[in-house]
Amino acid sequence: MRSTELPKKPQTRLSQRAHWGARQPISFLMEQAVQNPAVISLAAGLVDQATLPDAEVRAACAKLLADESLARQALQYGTTRGAERLRRQLIGYLAKLEQRPADELGISADDLILTTGSQQLLSLVGEVLIDPGDIVLVAAPTYFAFLGTLNGLGARTVPVTADGDGMCADALEAKLGELSRAGELVRVKLIYVVSYYENPTGISLSAERRRSIVDIARRWSRDQRIYVLDDAAYRELRYDGPELPSVWSFDSERDTVILAQTFSKSFSPGLRVGFGVAPAELRGALRDRKGNEDFGSANFNQHLLASVFEQGLYAAHVQMLRETYRAKRDAMLAAAERYFSELPGVHWVHPHGGLYVWMTLPPAIATGFDSVLFQCATEVEQVMYVPGEVCYAGPAAQRPVNKLRLSFGTQSPAGIEEGMRRLARAVSAIGQFASESIR
Repeated sequence: MRSTELPKKPQTRLSQRAHWGARQPISFLMEQAVQNPAVISLAAGLVDQATLPDAEVRAACAKLLADESLARQALQYGTTRGAERLRRQLIGYLAKLEQRPADELGISADDLILTTGSQQLLSLVGEVLIDPGDIVLVAAPTYFAFLGTLNGLGARTVPVTADGDGMCADALEAKLGELSRAGELVRVKLIYVVSYYENPTGISLSAERRRSIVDIARRWSRDQRIYVLDDAAYRELRYDGPELPSVWSFDSERDTVILAQTFSKSFSPGLRVGFGVAPAELRGALRDRKGNEDFGSANFNQHLLASVFEQGLYAAHVQMLRETYRAKRDAMLAAAERYFSELPGVHWVHPHGGLYVWMTLPPAIATGFDSVLFQCATEVEQVMYVPGEVCYAGPAAQRPVNKLRLSFGTQSPAGIEEGMRRLARAVSAIGQFASESIR
């Protein structure tokens, strides 16, 4: 008798890395923003639409396309390293940031790699360095999108205590000692820092700690090199406070620090242009990995940015951004003082730059996606924030649950004011409920 059963539908077997990289917070936050357009978002780490350089890009694009030879070059495939024309410009740009002559940088244009934003460089570094089970040391808290990247590689992310001056050098030293005694130093590949106006806290790594972290990485490089990945995405968004030397500047041998920078925050995220400087031992591997992925990032965008630099359009735009975001930062801090100062147990960081304010609530008030506060804020008060717990590495049970990240990037000062007022109302309501429950 012939069977009447239907053939079994074959299953899709995803890779282990697909499972490691699933359910990232950034995807949930983007989904929430799209599905709830009426909500005031103090979560989105985006730039202000009104500050985007449309006039500068029109001028640069017109000049680029007016030169037939250059236009065709820009519209052709590029190289894995990226457009030489832009790399030459970036040597001078980096020299200005480092406040030294270009010939004292210790690198040439051939040593730079252009990427699709700095996020691609972070991913490439992980791809060429990290095997499943390898260890990356990160500040507690740190940039949660890179934590997702590391999770997708099967890395062990180990948190290191941080304070108002960034990652604590003593705590880093102690953690490396602990890993060494456990026989795990051989698995340590990378120390990751967001050195300027950190996402999420807005804190900058102090100059002394920058020097110390490079020294620590070098001293503990025993079984293999331990690299420092310096994510300087917010470097140019400084509004006040000290002007700090880069972590990379303390690597005089150019063998320890990987510098990652981007023009997404300082010019246009839509162009997706970033660049990196890596020690010589890593450059070939990074180019090979990038070549396997895309043969090189968007060539036209790189030529367009080169035209922006050649026409002197970049510096004035950055200055405008600083003035705009300084006013937004001040609006958020003023609103925090106005609406949160009377709430017991609430305090926040005063950032000198970047796009974020880090807030701490009383221990009894959880801020996570599943918390009563998040539900009250998003559904009742129509305001959104990033729960702080997603910015911590390590076991979920050991992460603080009463932190939140607030962004002043996309909202107007009026929107910031109203968003902070709504958020304070939600915190006050949940705080009162928590107090009554304790009694």
